[in-house]
Amino acid sequence: MAGNSGGPWGGGGSSGGGGNRGNNGDGRKPPESDGPQIPEIDELMKKGQEQLRVLMGGRGGGGRGSNGKGGGGGGPIFTKGTIAIGLVVAAGLWAAASFYTVKPEEQSVELFLGEFSAVGNPGLNFAPWPLVTAEVIPVTREQNEDMGGARGSDDGLMLTGDENVVDIDYQVVWNINDPAKYLFNLRDPKQTIQAVSESAMREIIAQSELAPILNRDRGVIADRLQELIQSTMDSYNSGVNIVRVNFDKADPPQDVIAAFRDVQAAAQERDRLQNVADAYANRVLAEARGEAAQILEESEGYRAQQINSAQGEASRFSAVLEEYSKAPDVTRKRLYLERMEQVLGDVDKIILDQNSGGQGQGVVPYLPLNELRRSPAAESN
Repeated sequence: MAGNSGGPWGGGGSSGGGGNRGNNGDGRKPPESDGPQIPEIDELMKKGQEQLRVLMGGRGGGGRGSNGKGGGGGGPIFTKGTIAIGLVVAAGLWAAASFYTVKPEEQSVELFLGEFSAVGNPGLNFAPWPLVTAEVIPVTREQNEDMGGARGSDDGLMLTGDENVVDIDYQVVWNINDPAKYLFNLRDPKQTIQAVSESAMREIIAQSELAPILNRDRGVIADRLQELIQSTMDSYNSGVNIVRVNFDKADPPQDVIAAFRDVQAAAQERDRLQNVADAYANRVLAEARGEAAQILEESEGYRAQQINSAQGEASRFSAVLEEYSKAPDVTRKRLYLERMEQVLGDVDKIILDQNSGGQGQGVVPYLPLNELRRSPAAESN
């Protein structure tokens, strides 16, 4: 007992060691033990309790807690004020966890104990935590999925219906129209949309030929692709809306693009020559048809003329016959005179009437009577 007179914690006094406190008398340090650290930990605990008591509305120990003397109690003092403050703080934290805001371009999905409960609208919403939790999802924001060669791989190489290979780049633009379906029915929405889009595009390209894909059918293919992706995603109850499909590029593979351009140039030259030949054929055919129609019209006119002329001659002959039956002599003389008028009307002739003596003395023998009948037009020529 006398050896432990240094106190209950083993802190020896000043005897036995002179100025070397804690030695064994022979100058050697005693083995280290946990005994000397316990007072320091106890002092730290007392200081912490003192600070906590001050924060909770109690009174400090006036610095007497370090030596174990004085009043103030050994723990925090809980009063009505401190309990009220604690309740207010807890209510504020609960309200902060329960109220949430949804932006106009967003919708929220509320979960009651992990199961779907309701869809929150834009504005301030209330979900009593921890029973109800909410996940806010952007529904109107358009999201893009670059497909085909745009992703830096050979995914854009596709086989057409006429056994050609085409390199296609396109973009699928989508948003969310049902956040509950989108949240619960799709594990990885982006990967699902990419897989469905690639499968749908390969199906459409496999049913098409290369030339229409490169030239005129890009818009048609984009519309068909959008419809096919949308119908597939609807069958999954995905809650995804396909806004549009941007058909960016459709070219032959890089390895054969030079040869393909030569083939395209030859095909265009063939089409040009064929168009020139068709234009010439159409022109010649139109001229031939016009000439044939003209000949037919002239024939029809000639036929009508001959028929009318024959009918007129027959009518005139019938009229003359009727008059001849009434007065044969007069009619005969009239017919004679009319015929002689027709015969002699174009003959260049001079008729001299003989005088009573029958010698023709009334005419100058050298008078050029035939020259007097020449027209002025003939003289000018």
